[in-house]
Amino acid sequence: MDALLEINKIAKTFRTSRMVVAALHDVSLTVEPGEFVSVMGPSGSGKSTLLLACGTLLAPDAGTITLRHVDPYALPSDRRAAFRARHIGFVFQQFHLIPYLNARDNIQTAASGMDAAAAARRSDELLEQFGLAGRARHLPSELSVGERQRVGLARAMLNSPPLLLADEPTGNLDETSGLVVLKALSDYVRKGAAVLMVTHDPRAAAITTRGINMNLGGLI
Repeated sequence: MDALLEINKIAKTFRTSRMVVAALHDVSLTVEPGEFVSVMGPSGSGKSTLLLACGTLLAPDAGTITLRHVDPYALPSDRRAAFRARHIGFVFQQFHLIPYLNARDNIQTAASGMDAAAAARRSDELLEQFGLAGRARHLPSELSVGERQRVGLARAMLNSPPLLLADEPTGNLDETSGLVVLKALSDYVRKGAAVLMVTHDPRAAAITTRGINMNLGGLI
């Protein structure tokens, strides 16, 4: 199968006035459509840096990242942002919902390139899928923690991107809510997309199709 995401020998170093930190070094990874890949490792091992680099938000110092054979870092910033909106969905531990928008409108903030009618239909489908139809007009402050994460997940899926990047998506959830999120991610993968998920939870990693481990900026 043709690779969806190809990471080839990337490196990333952060420099401060007092030290140099090699956040990533010589990291190579291939993710194909239909794969649910977990990334585990101790804090500071480079997991989040890897996710940011794959999400076209943090350019590596060396090596290449291609998504569908396109190097997004070779694109001008405006075209890279448009490419990211079409091809990548993000699921965050802290949700990052806009506090003054209701659940439905938060989902539709990801509607880059979609006409308004299509975005409305798709957001309503996702609200129904995640059991949130009755909460569509509620603000984030009026939702439970699990409901907020489901809204964030629906937002990530609105454009049906081929790649979802999930950073500790169950980290703030109870076991029941966490299982709902993991099932939704697994179902999305079965439709032919790919998920790359950073997690500290071995139970979450256990349901993925492949697990990798990081330490000191490299893959183990």
